[in-house]
Amino acid sequence: MKKRLAEETILFLSVAKWVILATVIGALVGLTTSLFIKGLEWSQSATTAQQSYYLALPFVLFLTAWLGYEVLPASDAHATNRVIEIIHRSGSISLASVLKAFFLPIATIAGGGSAGKEAPCADVGAGVGHWMGNLLQLNAEDRRKLMICGVSAGFASVFGVPLAGALFGVEVLFVGGLLYEVILPSLVAGITAYQVSSLLGVTYFTLPLTAAPQFSQLFFAKVILAAVFFGLCSALFIEAMKVMKLAADRIPVRLPLKGFLGGWLLVFLVLFSSPRYLGLGLDSIQSALNGGSANWYDPVLKTIFTGITLAFGGFGGIITPILFVGTTAGAALAGAFGLDIGTFAALGMVCLLSGAANTPISASIMAMELFGPAIAPYATVACVISFLMTGHRSIYPAQILSIRKSSSIQVPQGSRIGKVEAAYHQQYQALIDKIKKSLRRKRS
Repeated sequence: MKKRLAEETILFLSVAKWVILATVIGALVGLTTSLFIKGLEWSQSATTAQQSYYLALPFVLFLTAWLGYEVLPASDAHATNRVIEIIHRSGSISLASVLKAFFLPIATIAGGGSAGKEAPCADVGAGVGHWMGNLLQLNAEDRRKLMICGVSAGFASVFGVPLAGALFGVEVLFVGGLLYEVILPSLVAGITAYQVSSLLGVTYFTLPLTAAPQFSQLFFAKVILAAVFFGLCSALFIEAMKVMKLAADRIPVRLPLKGFLGGWLLVFLVLFSSPRYLGLGLDSIQSALNGGSANWYDPVLKTIFTGITLAFGGFGGIITPILFVGTTAGAALAGAFGLDIGTFAALGMVCLLSGAANTPISASIMAMELFGPAIAPYATVACVISFLMTGHRSIYPAQILSIRKSSSIQVPQGSRIGKVEAAYHQQYQALIDKIKKSLRRKRS
């Protein structure tokens, strides 16, 4: 009996400890998120007031690349993928990294670069968690938990999705696995950060579906087919990001000059297309969700703009561009086949997040938080299908692969996604070389 009481006392103290720590982390991250969003809004209003503000993009990307990779080259924990890697190995995050993650995305996005606002908040949140763990002299495992809470709080407060954001920080670390011991503090941190940001004046977008989709076997079949399409879009988005990064790396000049070149590429693309693919693209996302039509090339151009921005020295997240690609792809698909544009734009939005980031649970809950419970059954099934269709690839190569998405595909579980992708590339290259040799033999 005494042993049971002792165990319950220890568990109660553990719960109390993590509720208190997560609350403090959530409040701090909510504050930093509010400062970031307000700073970004002010900067964007100042730059976009100028009609041809995007002409400064070559100089903006030159500056961000120079500051980010030459002035502070050793401080590289400024991207979500890098933060995931640091969390896995219980590493540290420097002050310089946090400053880069906070200020350089503001310069990139306000200058017209196509990037997201979620990574700075999640990455700064991880840094806050790391510092707090050091200040309290916690062990490595507890510091790691605090960093995960910081990521969760940042995602929750930047998009206004406390539950989805809290689970995103836990789910994004492993493909097909969850750290159950971090769920409670992540939820507390996410909810707290969201409430603090709301109190400080940050407003969020929500659009409950006015008409619940009527269930039928035909409609459900359409949702499943659309989910397959969105999964393929996710895979293409991931591959496009890798191709553009490889292309930028092969240019034989220093990175600041690559930024200057990438800025001019974006300027020429704007002149031949539209400025709507610059920046966050929130107006296009909201338009699609409200039932506005989209062109088939909208997701393609947004992917190109984002790839150039991030590969040529720009800073920022990648989730917001993914949401743009998803909503416009869903709207274009619905328009082509006479479906409800708002519903399929919403499904495309969460399916692209699920497939590209390998986070089907977070994406499903995000759908419910943003669009209401009516879409829940369709979004959940669609997100899982998109997750499976993406295969063993991710926009975050540092993710650890915990499962095989198909028993027929042999992949090394427990490895980083990046290593799995590299192995695929080697096999593909070996097959191409084998075909070339065979053709040469036939010619000779």
